[in-house]
Amino acid sequence: MATASSGLRPAQRAERQRISQQQQGLLHGGNSLTRSLINGQNSVRSKDNAKPLPSPPPRRSVTPHSRSHSRDFDDENDPGRVRVAVRLRPRNAEDLSEADFADCVELQPELKRLKLRKNNWNSESYKFDEVFTETASQKRVYEVVAKPVVESVLSGYNGTVMAYGQTGTGKTFTLGRLGKDDASERGIMVRAVEDILSNISLADTVEVSYLQLYMESIQDLLAPEKTNIPINEDPKTGEVSLSGAVTVKVRDLDHFLQLLQIGEANRHVANTNLNTESSRSHAILMVYIRRSVPEIVEDDISSQDMKTKSNIPLVRKSKLLIVDLAGSERLDKSGSEGILLEEAKFINLSLTSLGKCINALAENSPHIPTRDSKLTRLLRDSFGGSARTSLIITIGPSSRHHAETTSTIMFGQRAMKIVNMVKLKEEFDYESLCRKLETQVDHLTAEIDREQKLREKEKYDLQKQLQDCHNSFNETRKNLVTRSEFLEKENTRLELDLKEILAELNCQKDQNSLLQDKIADLEMNLKQNKQHQLENSTYQKVLADTTQMYEKKIAELIEQLQVERAKSGSVREQLDAMKKLSDDHKKLIQQHEMENSKYQKALADTTQMYEKKLMELTKQLEDEHTRFEGAQEQLDLANMLLTDYQNSMQGLEESSELRLKLEEMYRLHESTVNELQSLKAELKDQIQEKEAICEKFNDMQEKLSAEEKRRKTVEYELINLKKSTPECDKDFEDKKSYMKENARGTSVLGTSASLNRSGTLRATQSSQRATIAKICEEVGLQKIIQLLTSEDTDVQIHAVKVIANLAAEDANQETIVEEGGLDALLTMLRSSQNATILRVASGAIANLAMNEMNQGLIVSKGGAQLLAKTASEKDDPQTLRIVAGALANLCGNEKLHAMLKEDGGIKALLGMVRSGNSDVVAQVARGLANYAKCESRAIVQGHHKGRSFLMEECALEWLIANCNIASASIRRHVELALCHLAQNEDNAKDFLSSGGLRELQRISMESSREDIRDLAKKMLKSNTVFQGEMRSGWH
Repeated sequence: MATASSGLRPAQRAERQRISQQQQGLLHGGNSLTRSLINGQNSVRSKDNAKPLPSPPPRRSVTPHSRSHSRDFDDENDPGRVRVAVRLRPRNAEDLSEADFADCVELQPELKRLKLRKNNWNSESYKFDEVFTETASQKRVYEVVAKPVVESVLSGYNGTVMAYGQTGTGKTFTLGRLGKDDASERGIMVRAVEDILSNISLADTVEVSYLQLYMESIQDLLAPEKTNIPINEDPKTGEVSLSGAVTVKVRDLDHFLQLLQIGEANRHVANTNLNTESSRSHAILMVYIRRSVPEIVEDDISSQDMKTKSNIPLVRKSKLLIVDLAGSERLDKSGSEGILLEEAKFINLSLTSLGKCINALAENSPHIPTRDSKLTRLLRDSFGGSARTSLIITIGPSSRHHAETTSTIMFGQRAMKIVNMVKLKEEFDYESLCRKLETQVDHLTAEIDREQKLREKEKYDLQKQLQDCHNSFNETRKNLVTRSEFLEKENTRLELDLKEILAELNCQKDQNSLLQDKIADLEMNLKQNKQHQLENSTYQKVLADTTQMYEKKIAELIEQLQVERAKSGSVREQLDAMKKLSDDHKKLIQQHEMENSKYQKALADTTQMYEKKLMELTKQLEDEHTRFEGAQEQLDLANMLLTDYQNSMQGLEESSELRLKLEEMYRLHESTVNELQSLKAELKDQIQEKEAICEKFNDMQEKLSAEEKRRKTVEYELINLKKSTPECDKDFEDKKSYMKENARGTSVLGTSASLNRSGTLRATQSSQRATIAKICEEVGLQKIIQLLTSEDTDVQIHAVKVIANLAAEDANQETIVEEGGLDALLTMLRSSQNATILRVASGAIANLAMNEMNQGLIVSKGGAQLLAKTASEKDDPQTLRIVAGALANLCGNEKLHAMLKEDGGIKALLGMVRSGNSDVVAQVARGLANYAKCESRAIVQGHHKGRSFLMEECALEWLIANCNIASASIRRHVELALCHLAQNEDNAKDFLSSGGLRELQRISMESSREDIRDLAKKMLKSNTVFQGEMRSGWH
């Protein structure tokens, strides 16, 4: 501790000397600042020499004496402490040319210490939060110095990043480097804003201001016309703001880089002896961040306050200051004159004021002179305030600037003692709430307008309805008045008619009296006509016989009507029996209503028609009975008239009239008989139709019973099939051996291992094949295919397993396709959701796809689309392996390549590698190899031209990425696919751009198979594009 205090006291004396020099005049401010530091160091050296030294050893020690002027700072105990890092500038040409001066600085980055050499024996050690060597990258400097501050700013705290040091030591390079040509050289400003933009949401905003403090005048670098901008302080919070500065909202990083370019172009720089582009002003970048808070977390407020404030959104406003201070300089070294001299005065004045504030804060002085300079006022919150601050000091290695280096190091050591009170700035987002409330008010206003318009419309409609009611009432009233007038006229007319009738009655009375007189005359004539009785007796006898004959016929008609009524009653009884019979079979009909619905409807319609016709027949019979009664009444009336005639014997004229009436009655009776006969005929026809329907119904019952027996037989056969079918779900998947895949023209690849596997599988599957063949012979292939459409899932699973095992044999494939097995399998893929059914059906299709004729049928019927759909919907590795195998078999047919691409088969095949299963990847690689080989064969034969379809589906990138996969079989397929794709010269550009040529060269030398190496060498020699690229020195 004594050593540390002896190191700080000269620094304090140097500060006092600088203050006195400032009070006397700033003409030689830089010289006095450096001179005081040198005097302080000399005083320390004199004190060290005054101490008694131990006895010298026999040989001079080569280890220099060093003293520590720093203490260990604990970041966890002081979270708000100012972090200070030091960065050493690399030696420049001037430093290398100065052979008389050695490096005065020794860095120990692993210990975070810096040794400042006084001479070859003595040095002083200082500890910092981080020590960067001359080789430290810009990225590492940002991550250590600025990134923690940026993260705090994103969390709602204020932050400051500042660079301090002698002119020409790399402050502007560290902070403001744009890195146009090389992004790795970007400074802290660009990297900080890039981090901020990548960590905010669309609702957050980022705004920047870029200022410079030039000769104690604040100027806006984004708007050079704004000079001498005033500093405003909030009397309550003490927060500093610049109301006249331009604030620009940043859209993206390119926009920010444009703003930095504008600002750098407007900043004051000059050429001095120490730096060709010396900054003559302090540059300050202000980044304002406004972020919304998702929730309100307050534990000390009441529940009522929480309920009141929960609807008010919170916002966090934070500010990041990045300060590039102008470098301190000595006038005798910089050679400043004229305006440069004035600029140097103001620079040293502001830096002196900043140093005084740092000293006061480090010594916990009650008074902090922040108002001595505008720079200290702007940085009021950064040192001793509520911001998180990081300071990077830059130094040079040359001993010629030992005094300036010492001053910079001491500034950093004092700054490390400052502890800020970091505070989170959170406030209510009244602007967002206001906009939300304005939106709600607009919505409610629109709703009120809509309701008002609706009410006006309803009012208009009601008024219209009321007017219509008034009009209707007036019209009704008018009609009533007209009706009353009409009734009054009618009443008057009826009264007149009544009077006329009364008059006619009187006339009839008169006529009756006349008739009575005539009757008297007739009686007298009767007496006279007694002599004619003998003549008329014969006529009377004939009339009696005729009357008797009519009565007999009428009696017969009555009997016939009764018989017809009895028959209609029997018809009703038969109808009731039919209804009963229908009720008896109703349950049976309900069981088969899906199959017999049309017959039930026909029966119901026929029954309804019969009931309707019977009702009409009954009504007609009743009408006939009524008419018969009327005829009987007329006959009675005729008898009465005859009796009156016999009694009165009025003469031949009245007899002739009676004869005419009897003839008319006879004709009426004949028409009635004819109608009755026609009704009988219709009734007979209806009975025949009823019998025909009954026969159809009986036939339908017989068919239903036969169908029931057949269903029971199929169920019994199915039970036997379940008992005898192998239970292993995976047996069918490998029925088609890999030896057959290699023997066919549609299969491309094969190895000796697959032949061995085929032999072992054949030995274990012989018994199962014999069992399945026996089932197929007993049940029949057609019935098994019909079971694929059963509604029972278990039945479908067992049936499709049998079909899959049968499809593994070449002899059965043609029969399965002819019997509709392929269509049934595709239907199951299209409609079923059962994973087992989809897997087994895909395996059956994969077996059928081994035949070239079946391949065309599968693709033409939409099989490739269904397989692609199954691959996209299922993640089961077994299902994906089988689907990939089916698509791989289809890839072996060059004629189907275009249809496979259109149906999404190639895309689905590449998409299945997402599962990561080695078996699935092996099938994908096999399919790509089949595709590439058939395509290369078509190119050689002249059937195909142009770029490969696999290139369009990005298959080349996957093949290149998996060239070195661990599995030997997958690697072999990938290498073959690459070799065949390389045969097409239209694919050469893709090979060059994606690194395929390099992989092809590697395969030609390192492949484990000699035939593949020879094929790769052949492709490299035959392709002219590859030859030209290799000649030009491509590696």
